[in-house]
Amino acid sequence: MSTAIRQNDLIESIAASLQYISYYHPTDYIAHLAKAYEREQSPAAKDAIAQILTNSKMSAEGHRPICQDTGIVNVFLKVGMDVRWEGFTGSLDDAINEGVRRAYTDPSNTLRKSVVADPQFERKNTKDNTPAVIFTDIVPGNKLDITVAAKGGGSENKSKMYMLNPNDSVVDWVLKTVPTMGAGWCPPGILGIGIGGTAEKAVVMAKESLMDSLDMHELQAKAASGAALSNVEKLRLELFEKVNALGIGAQGLGGLTTVLDIKIKMYPTHAAGKPIAMIPNCAAMRHAHFVMDGSGPVYLTPPSLSLWPNVTWAPDYVKSKKVNLNTLTKEEVASWKPGDTLLLNGKMLTGRDAAHKRIKDMLAKGEKLPVDFTNRVIYYVGPVDPVGNEAVGPAGPTTATRMDGFTEMMLAETGLIAMVGKAERGPVAIEAIKKHKSAYLMAVGGAAYLVSKAIKTSKVLGFADLGMEAIYEFDVVDMPVTVAVDAGGTSAHITGPAEWSQRIATGEFKGITVSGG
Repeated sequence: MSTAIRQNDLIESIAASLQYISYYHPTDYIAHLAKAYEREQSPAAKDAIAQILTNSKMSAEGHRPICQDTGIVNVFLKVGMDVRWEGFTGSLDDAINEGVRRAYTDPSNTLRKSVVADPQFERKNTKDNTPAVIFTDIVPGNKLDITVAAKGGGSENKSKMYMLNPNDSVVDWVLKTVPTMGAGWCPPGILGIGIGGTAEKAVVMAKESLMDSLDMHELQAKAASGAALSNVEKLRLELFEKVNALGIGAQGLGGLTTVLDIKIKMYPTHAAGKPIAMIPNCAAMRHAHFVMDGSGPVYLTPPSLSLWPNVTWAPDYVKSKKVNLNTLTKEEVASWKPGDTLLLNGKMLTGRDAAHKRIKDMLAKGEKLPVDFTNRVIYYVGPVDPVGNEAVGPAGPTTATRMDGFTEMMLAETGLIAMVGKAERGPVAIEAIKKHKSAYLMAVGGAAYLVSKAIKTSKVLGFADLGMEAIYEFDVVDMPVTVAVDAGGTSAHITGPAEWSQRIATGEFKGITVSGG
């Protein structure tokens, strides 16, 4: 028997699901993250996980985005061969994109529009986050099976693909590759791995695998019971434990848990090769699955807030230094040490990729900048638009390495004295920071709504046409950050993982399951 899927029902289902995943984490992710929090021994990593868990519950309660980067939409469709379409005025993709448009422009919970058309040249924002990236399979049956995901740029940018030789080790490749990904994908998260097929098939499988339910705790229990394991299960367990033994930890600061689960999909391949792809899923972890049977739009059931652990992050006024941004001096910046936790107060500027490119072009032409950066701190952020009485929407940090090439210019030519972002800095940026006795501060990726509560006022000072990439001025109260690179060029993202990988290797945590299971 055929089933009629109506256009408006599909549009509404897509829109509702995207709103849902913007503020509800999957509960299996919360359960795995809560266990990792209980086991974590690194103070910096434990604090970061506490911020992520607190942010998650705040977002679930407030129906506001978990992360300021509300992602590019991925949709996986399995269309039953007995499905028929009713009331469609365009293509199936057109209907899905209308659902995306409605979700991202919903005034009750506006989502950041991050998609740019023409990726090579003009890169103009489409203003509604369309189009989605859509994958369609035709399968037996009379249902429409849909998985939606919103993939942030920080984790998507760390995707890897390689053509292994048939006898090359998957484990060796993964362990060699994960450290090159840095922390811009906001660990702890998930690694999805696709093996086989062709180059593009491996990448799609890696992405699809991220949509599977997390079950590492169950898999570890199965292994401990002595039950027989499949080869894929054995590989997942081996990779899980060995990746966590790298000591990268939450936010790349060093710790016991880097990944919460490893997912693997495979497909037959040519005898001459072994394509492999690996894609991380970040702390935002936005995806949902539903099935349409022709009875109307589908609305996902909200999870019970009782499923969140009793973890509430609050500023540590004993260990953290209060910093007045309005009177900050180079001498004070030079006194900070890696790992110091600071609470920022006062006025800070913002700016990310497009703003830095425009500043570079203006300086090259000798033009006056719209903002004086002298003795100021810049925050790498592209916030969500505010709703209601918010000063700003969720406003977590963006990956700082994308600004590495501009760091010498900003420190040498504008008077900037410090920067705030997420993840590590590369050698070029660290050298500039050391040269100018500056500092780089790290905010927690995956705690965007929590961070936004520290921002009391917001106004655009320059490049308004860039939208979320404009230069804002935030007035902040007790915004939490960690000194990641000090004026001497020492990076906590280098020293932290080195320390924790060594501590794990020595067996110091023998009584603790360091992999988080």
